[in-house]
Amino acid sequence: MTDYRIIDNQLKAADFIRLFASAGWGELPPDLVETTLRGSWATFSVCKEGQTIAMARLLGDGAMSFFLKDFVVEPSYQGQGIGRALLSHVENYIAHQLKPGWNGYLQLVSAKGKEAFYQKCGYAIHPHDHSGAGMSKWIEK
Repeated sequence: MTDYRIIDNQLKAADFIRLFASAGWGELPPDLVETTLRGSWATFSVCKEGQTIAMARLLGDGAMSFFLKDFVVEPSYQGQGIGRALLSHVENYIAHQLKPGWNGYLQLVSAKGKEAFYQKCGYAIHPHDHSGAGMSKWIEK
């Protein structure tokens, strides 16, 4: 039994800002984050004991194309299977939105050094010189 839960579409700006910074990606102004969250197709929060310890944001058209953004597990919780559970949850969320016979294409850009995590989850590498590898995976219903 897990001691955390994944919540859809309730990611708070303050949690986003804190987790984004914990990944070493810098500080963000709250109004930018509020706009970002409103423009997202879906958001995901992993909560443990009332604290958000991981997040993901999904962009997309709701049918064919999806892009995973801002996928972060707080550093002190990494290596415990939380990232894998969150990624699986996101994939299942997409699959449940698709009509029978539809296939959705989930893409992402990995943070440098995190490519192996996504490969273990079934994603294919597309090399890129400016950042971690972009990856993609077909999600079928």
